[in-house]
Amino acid sequence: MKTFKKYYQIPASPEEVYLALTKAQSIQLWTGSEVEFTEEPDTEFSFWDGDIVGKNLEFDHGKKIVQEWYFGEGNEPSIVTIKLHEDKRGTSLEFVQTNIPEADYDDFTEGLDEYYLGGLLDFFED
Repeated sequence: MKTFKKYYQIPASPEEVYLALTKAQSIQLWTGSEVEFTEEPDTEFSFWDGDIVGKNLEFDHGKKIVQEWYFGEGNEPSIVTIKLHEDKRGTSLEFVQTNIPEADYDDFTEGLDEYYLGGLLDFFED
């Protein structure tokens, strides 16, 4: 199992970034597909028609989101922690994901960069 950690600069306030990550309508805008999401602990979510599914664990408004992402049968859930820090150019987003199966790591993290975090960045840069 591997861990992925990366920082992203986003030209928006932590509040705006937090809302984009926790409001279903906003998530739909930057993912471009159907989303099921409720900003409440112990609720399940789905992005990209089920390509990413998991459970919300914790919300700290404007600061932090903790989720479990599922990797299919037989794999332990992966823990995703997103922390938002205010900086001069907007927000420094810290994305940490633990427990990624080694066989999936390269494909998965490329997709994460391009679609999940890339989509979020594009949303604020346009």
